[in-house]
Amino acid sequence: MSAHPAPVAGAGAETPRHVAIIMDGNRRWAQARGLPVALGHRAGADAARRAIEAAIRAGVSWLTLFAFSSENWSRPADEVQELTLLLRHYLRAEVNQLTKEGVRLRVIGDRARFGEETQKAMLAAEEVTASGQRLNLTMAISYGARAEILAAARAVASAAQRGELDPAQLDEARLEQHLYTAGMPDPDLIIRTSGEQRISNFLLWQAAYAELIFQPVLWPDFGIEDFNAALAAYAARERRFGARTG
Repeated sequence: MSAHPAPVAGAGAETPRHVAIIMDGNRRWAQARGLPVALGHRAGADAARRAIEAAIRAGVSWLTLFAFSSENWSRPADEVQELTLLLRHYLRAEVNQLTKEGVRLRVIGDRARFGEETQKAMLAAEEVTASGQRLNLTMAISYGARAEILAAARAVASAAQRGELDPAQLDEARLEQHLYTAGMPDPDLIIRTSGEQRISNFLLWQAAYAELIFQPVLWPDFGIEDFNAALAAYAARERRFGARTG
């Protein structure tokens, strides 16, 4: 789903429907305090809770958090294990609160790289929160946008090979049906913390017309005021989606 609202000449953007966040800075936050990296990731989990609360308060309908990239598997084994354990704990510990707050959780990414126990925790959390209508929360886990696009291309090629799809009829909407984000609106706003100014293989297809905001705050220090500051900066921008407004 990638339909864009019609731009309004000279007008700032409304509250974004979909906000995506690249949660960066856990390691640097821990290192600056002389703490183990694991404590940085745990503090990052607390920041994720604050971001969810901020999105609900602001009336954002979709929130996507980049929690674990496909490249993160190359980190030291002990850090990967800590991230996996923290993820599993978060999925189990937070599910009741998410349900209470009307949050529907989805997980996108290559789940097959995780063990059976973690995969079961993901599925269980999705099933328990399936009726939530206040906020659609998506966790991008073991996610890489290039791999996502490649998988979609392979699916389309297979369909064409089976005679189910005429390649000449392929358009953006049909390709998007094979992305992890099928059925989701494209992000209006992408926030990255820690001062880095890149999107690091995150939602490359979906981010075509997203507004990008880079904040210096390290992710564990991210709070509601930072979320609201990003929304204010977004509201001051004029979104044209390639069209001229004057």
